[in-house]
Amino acid sequence: MQPTTSAALLAGRHPAGLGDTDHMIAGAQQRETARLAPPLSVADLDRVRAAVAEALTDFLDQQRATLAAMDASLVPVVDEVRAVAEGGKKLRPSFAYWGWRGARGQGPGAGEDEEAVLRAVAALEFVHASALVHDDVMDAAGTRRGRPSTHVGFADRHTGSGFSGDQELFGVGAAILVGDLALVWSDELLRCSGISEAALGRARAVWDTMRTEVTAGQYLDLLRAAGGLPGPDGALTVARYKSAGYTVQRPLQLGVAIAGAGPRVVEACTAIGLPLGEAFQLRDDLLGVFGDPEVTGKSVDDDLREGKQTLLVALAAEAADGAGRTLLDELLGNPEAGHEEFEALRALLVSTGARDRVEERIALGTARAREAIAEAPLADDARKALDALAVAATSRTA
Repeated sequence: MQPTTSAALLAGRHPAGLGDTDHMIAGAQQRETARLAPPLSVADLDRVRAAVAEALTDFLDQQRATLAAMDASLVPVVDEVRAVAEGGKKLRPSFAYWGWRGARGQGPGAGEDEEAVLRAVAALEFVHASALVHDDVMDAAGTRRGRPSTHVGFADRHTGSGFSGDQELFGVGAAILVGDLALVWSDELLRCSGISEAALGRARAVWDTMRTEVTAGQYLDLLRAAGGLPGPDGALTVARYKSAGYTVQRPLQLGVAIAGAGPRVVEACTAIGLPLGEAFQLRDDLLGVFGDPEVTGKSVDDDLREGKQTLLVALAAEAADGAGRTLLDELLGNPEAGHEEFEALRALLVSTGARDRVEERIALGTARAREAIAEAPLADDARKALDALAVAATSRTA
C-alpha cells in the first residue's frame, strides 16, 4: 500500500455552514444522548493517558540530562517544556492511539509494538505544547493552566535573577525558543519511538500536513485579530486550521496511517474529526469567557481583554443593536477594562443569543461526529473509546 499523500489528506469536507445550525439543531441533544455506545472501561482510557505521560517523562528525563550537560542554565528551559507538555488531558494522543487500535487489523501495521505506538502518538503533546506557548506570546496571555504563561514566567525569572536588559523581551524570546524546542522534540520522539520504518513513512504525510495546518492556522488567527477574515465564517476558518484539524482529525489519521489502513478509514477520520474538532474549539471559546477560573486555571476576563475574535464574538456582533456594538467596540480587547465592564460584555453575549447559538453548534457537531464514529469501519472497542472521548472533549469544564 502506498503512503497517503499530503494533498489527499488535506482534502476533506469543511464543517457545515452556520445556516445548518438553525434548521438542524432540533433534537441534537437528544440524538447525542440516545446514540451513547456501551461505555468502555474508564481504566482503558486512563491506561492510554498514563502510558503517554510515561513516554513523555522518559523522553524529557533524557533531554534534561543532555541539556544539563551542555550548561546548567538550560535546565529551566527543559523544565518549562515539561510543565507545558505534561499538563492537559492527552486528548490528541488518545485519538491517535484509538485510531491505530481501531484500524490495526486492516493493514500492514498490524504487527506494530503497542508501546512503540504509544511513544509515537505521545509526540503530539509536544506539537500541542509548542502551539500553546507561541499562542500565549501572540495573545499576550498571562496564565496557562493555573500557572504563569511561559513568556511571563521567564520575564519573572529575568527580574528575580537581576539580569540586565528588558525583562519582557527576554521572556518573549525565551518562550519562542521553548516553543521551537518542543516542536523539534516532537519530530525526535516520533522518529525514535520504535515504530517500524514503514509505519514511520506512512505517518510522515499526516504529520507534515498537521504541522503545516496548525502553523498556518496561527497566522490566520493573527490576521483575524488584525481585521482580516471577518464575520462568523472567518472565525470558523481559523477554528478549523488552528485547532480542529490537529485536535481530532489529524491525530486520528496519524493512528490509522501507522496501522496502514485504506482510504475508507482515512475518510471516516475526516467525518469524525472536523465536526468534533470544531466543537472542541467552540467549547474552549465558551470556557474562556464563561468557565470557572478555579477549574480552567485562567481568568474569564482574559479572552475578552485580549480581544479574541471567536465565533461567540462574531455572532454577538451580528445580532447586537447599535448600543451593543458600541459596547463590543469599547470593551473587547481593552486592557484597561475591569471585571464589572467585562460582566456587561458577557451579558451582551448572552442577550444577543450568541452563547446559545454556539452551544447549539457544539451539540450539532458532537452529534454528527458520534454518528460518524458509530458508522466508522473500526474495531468495536475503538469506536466505544472514541465515542467516550467525543463526549469528554465537548462537555468538559476545563
